[in-house]
Amino acid sequence: MFQENPIKRRKSRQIMVGNVPVGGDAPISVQSMTNTKTTDIDATVAQIVRMEAAGADIVRVSVPSMEAADAFGEIRKQVNVPLVADIHFDHKIALAVAEKGVDCLRINPGNIGKEDRIRAVVESAREKKIPIRIGVNAGSLERDLLRKYHEPTADAMVESAMRHVGILEQLDFPDFKLSLKASNVFMTVDAYRKIAGLIEQPLHLGVTEAGTFRSGTVKSAIALGALLMEGIGDTLRISLAADPVEEIKVGFDILKSLGLRSKGINFIACPSCSRQNFDVIGTVNELEARLQDINVPLDVAVIGCIVNGPGEAKISDVGLTGGTPANLIYREGKPSHKIDNAGLVDELERIVRAKAAEVQASGSKERKTVKLLG
Repeated sequence: MFQENPIKRRKSRQIMVGNVPVGGDAPISVQSMTNTKTTDIDATVAQIVRMEAAGADIVRVSVPSMEAADAFGEIRKQVNVPLVADIHFDHKIALAVAEKGVDCLRINPGNIGKEDRIRAVVESAREKKIPIRIGVNAGSLERDLLRKYHEPTADAMVESAMRHVGILEQLDFPDFKLSLKASNVFMTVDAYRKIAGLIEQPLHLGVTEAGTFRSGTVKSAIALGALLMEGIGDTLRISLAADPVEEIKVGFDILKSLGLRSKGINFIACPSCSRQNFDVIGTVNELEARLQDINVPLDVAVIGCIVNGPGEAKISDVGLTGGTPANLIYREGKPSHKIDNAGLVDELERIVRAKAAEVQASGSKERKTVKLLG
């Protein structure tokens, strides 16, 4: 009934970030980063718990000082999701969090000083089976590369990345992932395309400093969508000037739109027009708000009239088609019963929750569709 997904993912070496596999044939993981003060343990834990509830597979925490490293250890004890420690320059902080249960180190080996310091961090990571994430940003390239290329470019980012990769290769440490992020869509896509053929390690996708919730979402969807459709990418973070929980939601929405993840409800809704027989926009927005806690894969279609409604509803688990004198609800692609506008959202919520419970009980992992067409 549905077209087979044409995306052929790039083959990559699989690493483990805590209990989450990244790369290989593992699902593309979604992550975000805390924006609380790490030393405020209660606030940071509370934010991580909210991100985990939204579906976060991995959470990154900035650790800029030894005081923050001590706090990180307490945070690690209080949450379940794998944690990445974001560290710059100070190898002692990396060694400290390695002792406190970190699941991944985000640290560029070329930026932490002399060879003995790099070797100490790598050996600690090797001993404790902690992977490393190399992160290259267009805004923080090495000075000699900026002199060589005159400005940030995709080639400059790739050259920077390969310097750090070379250090880990010399130390025989293959368990790393890599990101090359720019705020420019074309530079980001170009850099990832180029690095994809140079290393076998998993790639962490993202557009850095993408912008506000709306503009950053659009920019990220364009860049990451292009790469994901080419099979490039093993984990991702949507960088928005917004609540980190929103980053998680947008990340899953991008993956769901490409058929790469099926966590939670996939809403199909018409933009509405004068043919609509109920308030489509209000209905679908209210449903989305009420059903955020559902994690089983369901497609819900909300269509406002009989032009496209029946066709969409027939390929959905739950569908709503606007009609006169009454709207029609579909279950499993078949007409179920008619309903008027009064109590419409309450009835749809009840039906969707019942279907979610049924799927949960059956253990089915097949993509389901609930479409509400007004």
